[in-house]
Amino acid sequence: MATRGRNEDISNLDVVERFESYEDYLDSQLTATDMGYLEDEEMARQLVELGYRGLGDTLRREDFESRKKILLERTSQKHLIPKQLSSVDKDFSKFPFLQALADREELVRTGKLTTIIFIRDFNSKGQEISGYIDLAHRMRIEDFAPIFEQRKRLLPKAADLSFYNWETQLSTSNSTPHYQVIADSAQGLLFKNKRDRKVVNVNPETDPGDNTTRIEIETKEYTQVVLYDHSTRRRL
Repeated sequence: MATRGRNEDISNLDVVERFESYEDYLDSQLTATDMGYLEDEEMARQLVELGYRGLGDTLRREDFESRKKILLERTSQKHLIPKQLSSVDKDFSKFPFLQALADREELVRTGKLTTIIFIRDFNSKGQEISGYIDLAHRMRIEDFAPIFEQRKRLLPKAADLSFYNWETQLSTSNSTPHYQVIADSAQGLLFKNKRDRKVVNVNPETDPGDNTTRIEIETKEYTQVVLYDHSTRRRL
């Protein structure tokens, strides 16, 4: 019986790992139709928690918290060992974009900063592409050593926050563990930080939002690069 209980405790760890809080998990279960009918975010979450709305079976709050505790216990020892930065001991004096990534690598990896990168350039097929990248998420799921060693280029993908292929007209958008994508008809594309709930506005004609700085990188490495640095003022 004890073994079965332990197995139950560690189920859905991959689900729990993707979300910072139970509220973020509930938000992920809501569909656009749900929000269109309910409008009130807190009410929508309550209905998901009770099982009346959502995309399937919903984890109870206590189950989510217990699994989150297991994850923290598993990773706490790893956090005691400093992770080697991929950009260390490399010269990027002739590569402004790589230098900008190197300047942010430690801050992003330690959760002190989240950076959204807009890149417009051409893929290996010569097609013009553009998109918004959650740097913290990409650094977590992708090895950046080849990028800093200039063996690979950082380019938007269909799985990033936003992606558009100007030739095929393929358009995608995806929320990440750090940002929720908001398509606002009046303001355009917005990204809501899941930690502090602040909204990053990427429209160059408007203010980017609270705790966010917009920086355009002048570089020959890409057609266009813009960074949106967002400080949550606490560890992610």
